[in-house]
Amino acid sequence: MSKSVLISGAKIVNEGTIQERDVLIEGELIKKIGKPGEINSEEADEVIEAKGKHLFPGLIDDQVHFREPGLTHKAEIKTESRAAVAGGVTSFMEMPNTVPQALTQELLQDKYDRAEEVSAANYSFFMGASNDNLDEVLKTDGKNVCGVKVFMGSSTGNMLVDNKKTLEGIFSECPLLIATHCEDEETIKANEASYRIKYGEDVPIKFHPEIRSAEACYKSSSMAVELAEKHGARLHILHISTARETELFRNDIPLEEKRITAEACIHHLFFNDSFYETKGTHIKWNPAVKTEEDRKAIVKAVLDNRIDVIATDHAPHTLQEKSNKYFSAPSGGPLVQHSLVTLLELYHRGEIPLERIAEKASHNVAKMFQIEKRGFIREGYFADLTLVDLDSPWTVTSENILAKCGWSPFDGYSFKSAVKKTWVNGNLAYDNGEVIDSVRGKRLTFDR
Repeated sequence: MSKSVLISGAKIVNEGTIQERDVLIEGELIKKIGKPGEINSEEADEVIEAKGKHLFPGLIDDQVHFREPGLTHKAEIKTESRAAVAGGVTSFMEMPNTVPQALTQELLQDKYDRAEEVSAANYSFFMGASNDNLDEVLKTDGKNVCGVKVFMGSSTGNMLVDNKKTLEGIFSECPLLIATHCEDEETIKANEASYRIKYGEDVPIKFHPEIRSAEACYKSSSMAVELAEKHGARLHILHISTARETELFRNDIPLEEKRITAEACIHHLFFNDSFYETKGTHIKWNPAVKTEEDRKAIVKAVLDNRIDVIATDHAPHTLQEKSNKYFSAPSGGPLVQHSLVTLLELYHRGEIPLERIAEKASHNVAKMFQIEKRGFIREGYFADLTLVDLDSPWTVTSENILAKCGWSPFDGYSFKSAVKKTWVNGNLAYDNGEVIDSVRGKRLTFDR
């Protein structure tokens, strides 16, 4: 017999409303949702009193880098998925820039096999595109693979796709969602050369957003939009970082009708360029964190539906690697454990409503990728849930960081809210500071 759990009296944040409801979990699924007292507690093996707390659908992060295989000194699927469930993230989609890169169907399957063994959260992995693997890309099965990743900017080694014929082939022939990293390489190289003339190898980190500039982002993003419109491709542009880029996207049609969508990341919603003075290379990301005006414009685009989803681009490096000088310090940082609580900080500031957090970090990701039976608190759906206390202050320290790298751009920051419990497929995966290591996630499937 599978165990049943009644979550009693939580304020459910779901599908545009906040309502006090009871939720009955049976096995992997949500069996019943009812007003307080409607569900008999005798139907459950366990009752969790959740009055005063908020229950969200588990977050679905559509952009993470868990570094396995080949870069496991930085992170592993096991460690980072544990950090994910501690942060209320119940499903993730991981990128192909590992070692070896996931550029063949066999290498892609190796990652799925590993996740089945060790992942605490549900998982999917992007197929990688390069300048010469279009045949492999076109073999990808959209029923059980989230999409195809194209690096239109050399953020991560030699996966840059800069061959125009290859790009035309991908956009014209690939039926799957094409997720792109957009920064124009020529513009960045010219900016780097200019700053090297001025500073040599000692370029101050504050110039990162001028080297990887707004112009570089817009030039690449607008080209991707043009290619998608030309070929009718399904394009998803990742980590929008500039105000100007938000103008590329529509908000006059429903998400289900969009062929071109956009993502905002936690760091571009929270940080601005004033943080370089205190955080240094710890907030070095590609695309760069830019001005406060850019940050506000991204928040506005999230609210008015030009930007469709929120993710992390969780991309750990060791503290030693991040402590190098500007050109040697890699871009990226760990965020998956702190994504929901950061969004709740924006809620406390009055910048984003709770309902929008559920929409952009759960509902819309499920809609956009056509994920089966996830992303909503609905009867018959998988019980991927996270229970949060909006008034439970805590401070990020090395002792409570679960990412393998052991540091966070939020080191020393005191959050106002805390994740208390997380369920993955009906199993309690995180409970008040403890990850339950016996829980395993499932491979995401897609209704395509």
